[in-house]
Amino acid sequence: MSFKIKGLDDLQKRLKSLSETEQISLAELLSPAFLSSCSRFANAQELFDASGFQINSADDFASIPDAEWDKFISVNTTFPDWISMQKKAHEKWMASKLQG
Repeated sequence: MSFKIKGLDDLQKRLKSLSETEQISLAELLSPAFLSSCSRFANAQELFDASGFQINSADDFASIPDAEWDKFISVNTTFPDWISMQKKAHEKWMASKLQG
């Protein structure tokens, strides 16, 4: 007996495409839909602007002390810290890509 699972080829193509993605921008990862579900911010720029830190580049962002950024995230989102927020954002991003 042989059978074929519908949609498996499409899922494999999507997984291959995801595995070839090297980087995701923070703006894409922190989509408006994601941020509105966990904060009062409509987009990543609003989040950054409200932080009080000068964020105009990746270097600016990297220079923010982790403890201070974690505190901002815990006070202004539903997440206890930045790592937790990133993990959930990444999960949601991957799920949206797999759903098509």
